[in-house]
Amino acid sequence: MNNFTIERIPSGIPGLDKLIEGGFVKGSTILISGSAGVGKTIFCSQFIWEGLKRGENCLFITLEETPEDIIEDVSVFGWDFKKYIEQGQLIIEFTDPFELTDIISPLIEKIKSHNISRVVLDSTSLLGLYFEKPSEIRKQLYKLVKALKTTKATSLLTAEIPEGSHCISRFGVEEFVVDGVIVLYSIGTGEGMYRSLQIKKMRRTNHSHDLHSFKITKNGIVVIE
Repeated sequence: MNNFTIERIPSGIPGLDKLIEGGFVKGSTILISGSAGVGKTIFCSQFIWEGLKRGENCLFITLEETPEDIIEDVSVFGWDFKKYIEQGQLIIEFTDPFELTDIISPLIEKIKSHNISRVVLDSTSLLGLYFEKPSEIRKQLYKLVKALKTTKATSLLTAEIPEGSHCISRFGVEEFVVDGVIVLYSIGTGEGMYRSLQIKKMRRTNHSHDLHSFKITKNGIVVIE
């Protein structure tokens, strides 16, 4: 595969980019899925942090935690999101899924008006609180991903997999509309927690298909050799 014709951006996750030919394809939409507590939000926050360090404008839409919670959560890794919010380089916005009417139009407008290059939407699973029918959820997810692609921003969407499920997404459609899928797994609890990830899909990329161990360190997620 000719890397010289495909622009890629670094994920910010040490050890991951060499598994995906140097980084995410610029402008692609990637699904980060896994069960609760496996590290999806940390993964996405680390992706945002990498962009901020590189001078990029970033947007974090949360349907679960408040912006204050996210700022506090990432501070344990030494990531000062508050500084970049004050500088106007980062927007963290909470959207109440119970009051959701149209997430797509304001999202796209914000990306374009603020020249956003990295986007996180955490979590698509909560769209099910507003859209009851699976067909409507699929339709909205398709429209969302299609709209994100028009902005040329690189986007990460998270999805929570129910415990014990063998699916790689909540609704069984996300993996078909996105450009890439990375599934995070965990076995055990507490100090005995073993985490791994698998790149299930990555368009225009000759990627690894193996399971790779990762750790959540004081500096964030690190994929182990």
